[in-house]
Amino acid sequence: MGASAPCPAALSADERSIRAPSLLLDMTATETEPTPPRLRRRLLGEGRQRPKRIALLWVAFALFLVISGLLARWLQIENVERDADLALIEAEARGDVRDMLAKLSGCAARPACVAQVRANARNPRTLRAGDVKILQLESSTAYSLTGATGKTRLAWTVIGKLPVVQCIAVRRSGDPVSGVDVTLLELSAPIPNESDC
Repeated sequence: MGASAPCPAALSADERSIRAPSLLLDMTATETEPTPPRLRRRLLGEGRQRPKRIALLWVAFALFLVISGLLARWLQIENVERDADLALIEAEARGDVRDMLAKLSGCAARPACVAQVRANARNPRTLRAGDVKILQLESSTAYSLTGATGKTRLAWTVIGKLPVVQCIAVRRSGDPVSGVDVTLLELSAPIPNESDC
């Protein structure tokens, strides 16, 4: 039979003074402690800040959507110019003077521009049957935020034929918020393949 634990009454005064704090700790550990005032203030403060955090998250999400929409619209402008350039070159490859003039803003009112369009429509280098493929497009007005006027260097071909390089005068107006318009102004004669506009 093992030795039993000594009764607190049988303990000496020194032993009782040593065990007393541990006994008090055991008793208080089982009781529910009240929340300290500092912790209570912190919990209440976090409760008040939660709606603010949720509101800030919604604002950040809305800004993200707006910026994403503007960026997508801005990047789409490059496709708009590419499509307009392709439509003009397709009309040129068919030798369709009327359609070329319709696609070049104000060209019909400028004799030099009309003469160049007619010369391009008769040029054996540009008259081609088949699907026109754009090989390279270098626009000096690309990604302009506030509008600009400049030249686009366009290399194109019809499969099985040598490439042709031409310059297209392009004007961009507007901004990404209200919208950007791409207007083609004139088309040059074919230039050497290594030349710049």
